[in-house]
Amino acid sequence: MVQIPKTPAPAASPAQRSVPTSADVARLAGVSRATVSYVLNNTSAVRISEPTRRRVHEAAKELGYVPHAAARSLRAGHSRLVLMPAPTIPVGPLYSQFINELQWALSRLDYTVVQYGTVGLHGDEAARAWAELRPVAVLVPGAGLGPQGVAVLKRSGARAVVTLGPETVDGAHALLMDHETVGHCAAVHLYDRGRRRIGVVVPEESGLETFSGPRLAGVRRALHGTDASVTELHLAYEESAGARLAARWRELDLDAVFAYNDEYAMLLMRALQDEGVDIPGDTAMIGADDLMLGRLLRPRLSTVHIELPSGRDLAELVDRAVRDPGIPPERHTVLGATVVHRESS
Repeated sequence: MVQIPKTPAPAASPAQRSVPTSADVARLAGVSRATVSYVLNNTSAVRISEPTRRRVHEAAKELGYVPHAAARSLRAGHSRLVLMPAPTIPVGPLYSQFINELQWALSRLDYTVVQYGTVGLHGDEAARAWAELRPVAVLVPGAGLGPQGVAVLKRSGARAVVTLGPETVDGAHALLMDHETVGHCAAVHLYDRGRRRIGVVVPEESGLETFSGPRLAGVRRALHGTDASVTELHLAYEESAGARLAARWRELDLDAVFAYNDEYAMLLMRALQDEGVDIPGDTAMIGADDLMLGRLLRPRLSTVHIELPSGRDLAELVDRAVRDPGIPPERHTVLGATVVHRESS
């Protein structure tokens, strides 16, 4: 009799393998499913010993288990998703650092932060798109969201809507960014240094007017009623645009410039130096944001140091509103500004 060798069973494909459950983690760790839930959901109401927590985390890692967000949302009655619409304008290192700190602080409070692309979406239309994801909170940078959009988000289950911008919106918590103070500080510094013919760079890039408009207004407010003049200088963030502005600098007859921020200041400073303009002898210059690169320039760049709100404080505001959605909207004016005087002014 001929024996036909058995064909080994094919290995299970990833799609066929059973998905590990909390019960599997509990068996491997030698604890109850409730303990697994308490540990992996960072529940603070129940005390779990550190060795037990370690066993649960090690078992979950070995099995490749992760909690099911939808199931957790059903148990809690709401999601743990915090939505942050991605900015539609270029953001610098300062804002990126703030966002990183905020995401870290929210994750420590057991929230999942998701950034949502907003290209082509504006105002209430964008709010409807955000609402489809059923976030428990939405943090909206800049302007554009109105009261109707806030209402759409709240009807979809958002317990907290927080705006970060120059104005309040009915129904939303607000972190008010006082960019006028940035321009005011820069103008006072230049005036105190004896400068009287002051240019202000206004970026041509779309969306930045939310910040550049108030900064220009702050300069005008600081110099109102003095013997100083203010000249708007529209500038695109391109090397060729800087060169064109520098080529007509002498006919502009300016002895100082507030260049909106450090990046535009560095662009313009290089172009002016190429044209033989002495910084600060012919023209004093100041930026804003206090970037490290500004300290590496020669001459070192004077700047307005901006103090953004603490990511931890904002995370606590979100958590407070999620736990008690009936609290009245809070308003906080943030954005501290102080001049850092260096060689360029």
